[in-house]
Amino acid sequence: MTGMVLITGAAQRVGLHCALGLQQAGYQVVATYRQPKAGVEQLCQAGVICLPLDIQPDTDLALQVSELAHTVSALCQQHQLPLRALIHNASSWAGESGTGENLLDQLRADAAVFDDMFRIHTKLPYLLSRALAPLLATAQPQTADIIAISDFAVTTGSCNHMAYAASKAALENLVLSLARQLAPQVKVNAIAPALLMFNEGDSADYKAYTLKKSLMEIEPGPAEVLQSILYLLQSRYITGRVLALDGGRHLKLP
Repeated sequence: MTGMVLITGAAQRVGLHCALGLQQAGYQVVATYRQPKAGVEQLCQAGVICLPLDIQPDTDLALQVSELAHTVSALCQQHQLPLRALIHNASSWAGESGTGENLLDQLRADAAVFDDMFRIHTKLPYLLSRALAPLLATAQPQTADIIAISDFAVTTGSCNHMAYAASKAALENLVLSLARQLAPQVKVNAIAPALLMFNEGDSADYKAYTLKKSLMEIEPGPAEVLQSILYLLQSRYITGRVLALDGGRHLKLP
């Protein structure tokens, strides 16, 4: 093992693929999950250390992060490995409720979505980066990494997921601040995908419409994110940047 990597929200889809790929690449991966799923069992069987992380609205997030940081530090000592990277992958795709007859109920629902999006996409990465920065800085002589998974929607906004897009934009700004603060011991970057994987149940019409949004017109899959993570881990010089994985979508004309 060349080092320890902590990745949040790794029980399914992109996070699961990346956690398994990083373990196979020679890192000792520690993965967090919110709820037990089949992916957690798959991770454990592959040698990944799986830890629950409760980030519900009624929990003390600072306490959860503090306990997680102490656990990761103990695991580094136990395995005699430096903390090589922290990957902020935990995410939620929640949208606004639309307009309703009762304005107060609508605003309360929207406020709950807003708080959820910023707690998961910005507050958790902020606190976890702060908590683990000293441990990452000890990865010398090799530079450590913080990598945040953002979203293409930051560049365009979103009519139906406004709070989500705003929280990811805040995450990208946080990357800039952390890159400035933690250099040169820690590189801090973001990866911003557009379409990666369709969901089960997506209609053929929806898939055809969505594929046409990019120049490449493909569903690239989670391997694109894994390869981008490995690229950033191998780099000695890239920091404070957002790596776009959008298939040329930013060049697509209406």
